[in-house]
Amino acid sequence: MNDCLFCRIVAGELPSTEVASSELSYAFRDIDPKAPTHVLVVPRRHIATAHDLRAEHGEELIDLVTLAQQVVRAEGLVDGLPGGGGYRLVFNVGPDAGNLVPHLHLHVLGGRPLAWPPG
Repeated sequence: MNDCLFCRIVAGELPSTEVASSELSYAFRDIDPKAPTHVLVVPRRHIATAHDLRAEHGEELIDLVTLAQQVVRAEGLVDGLPGGGGYRLVFNVGPDAGNLVPHLHLHVLGGRPLAWPPG
């Protein structure tokens, strides 16, 4: 998708700060972080939202979560688990949820206590 912001980032047409990558996914720092660690993990192939996921996307979804786990370890967000530390994985779907870019992305948030419920 030529007009998709995240497709252009994955293609290297727009700058990003890479955190990790795999054959199927790419992880980079959010430009408007909501926590000390705020990384976006996106599939290299364009999928609009989590609502559009189907069985045939299984390998890509597993890869997103696996790459997110790699980011979590690299960022030190699992230190002290289960007694302390932690992180949040979030898919936002639609404008009411704050989804600004129509390309599936998994937010990895951590580095401080996160309020519950989010808001």
